[in-house]
Amino acid sequence: MYIHRNTRAMQIKVIDKLAWIEIKDKLILSTKSYGKDKYYIPGGKRENGETDEQALYREIKEELSIEIKKDTIKLVGVFQAQAHGHPTGTNVKMTCYTADFTGQLKADSEIEEINWLNYSDKDKISEVDKLIFDFLYEKGLLD
Repeated sequence: MYIHRNTRAMQIKVIDKLAWIEIKDKLILSTKSYGKDKYYIPGGKRENGETDEQALYREIKEELSIEIKKDTIKLVGVFQAQAHGHPTGTNVKMTCYTADFTGQLKADSEIEEINWLNYSDKDKISEVDKLIFDFLYEKGLLD
């Protein structure tokens, strides 16, 4: 993908990620990894050969010690913005899903902290998450 500015072309790099949206009482589940300064909607990158559902299941189990119910996975939308902490021109594409789960939420693996955020917490999240928060707020799902 190329964006043309003036007569020079700049190549855009896209980081392809999946995210699990869990909302409770109009708050959204967010996580902060060790060494990071922003909260992120939980999820991650797929490994070679994984479907979205397989990658989402694996990532959420690794990060939060729960199992999402594969037969309840539903697409919310796809969002793209500048990737936090990466050079200009590196975007993250976040394909977001909801799903029911079993187990108790617990920070695991690289996750240092779990928090329930509302719309006014947008200063604590990445650019792509801001788009997702805006979308959910407009739908009346976040306060």
